[in-house]
Amino acid sequence: MKTEITELLGIEEPIIQGGMAWVAEYHLAAAVSEAGGFGIIGAASAPPEVVREQIHKVRELTDKPFGVNVMLMSPSAPEVAKVVAEEKVKAVTTGAGNPAAYMEIWKEAGIRVIPVVASVAMARMMEKAGADAVVAEGTESGGHIGSATTMTLVPQVADAVKIPVIAAGGIGDGRGFAAALMLGAKAVQMGTRFIVAKESIVHANYKERVIKAKDIDSEVTGRSTGHPIRVLRNKMTREYLRMEAEGVGLEELEMLTLGSLRKAVMEGDVVNGSLMAGQIAGMVKKEQTCREIIEEIMAEAEKLLCQK
Repeated sequence: MKTEITELLGIEEPIIQGGMAWVAEYHLAAAVSEAGGFGIIGAASAPPEVVREQIHKVRELTDKPFGVNVMLMSPSAPEVAKVVAEEKVKAVTTGAGNPAAYMEIWKEAGIRVIPVVASVAMARMMEKAGADAVVAEGTESGGHIGSATTMTLVPQVADAVKIPVIAAGGIGDGRGFAAALMLGAKAVQMGTRFIVAKESIVHANYKERVIKAKDIDSEVTGRSTGHPIRVLRNKMTREYLRMEAEGVGLEELEMLTLGSLRKAVMEGDVVNGSLMAGQIAGMVKKEQTCREIIEEIMAEAEKLLCQK
């Protein structure tokens, strides 16, 4: 399927893999790109030398285009931005801030810049700053979220900007893909569905929780702090929400979740770990290869979109 995003990124199918911290490393990014989508390394708070190593490892596994997600709040962001420019990856997605400070070095390196936005105002700001596209991410997503739903955010962003829009949040099958295109998107970004990919390094315990999740199993912590995060319900989330209700301060809340995502992803701690996943988790029923995931979604979407 050809869209403005497949042309922009030089990919076969308009499916972007989310830049999930600890999850989106070189095995997953390379597998998604090799399968025709666009794989992304999640830099998160990793030091620049680790990000460079990840880029090199992806290139050992595929010659297809891929990108890096830069978390702008990270203390390493300036150095990571420089590494990305030096390595000339195809595209950068950004979160938790404004990438304007790095736009020039990335553009000079021929890199496409695609910020993740949660509002029309931010989308317009990113377009004005020179972004090549934006990811309009709804509150259904896993991890850090905004307040608008994908269904309402995507069409409003698509109407507000001239650059292509990528829809994210609550999309995990061909029906969601087709709906996103009907709302004005030119591609979709998915995270939760790729957590359970066979190439994903996520611990089996974490994958099992996603596969067994029901529609009501996600919880949002951190609303009182201004940093809401969607995760699957467990002992840690119950304790966090209890502390939030009691008015416990940000510092104490942060201590509760310190290192919790790594615990879940690497150690399989599904009791006290942070099981970041979107509301789409209730629709994820099996572990598949990235190629199987992409082919299944595209086959279903094309059948729906071609109906008369």
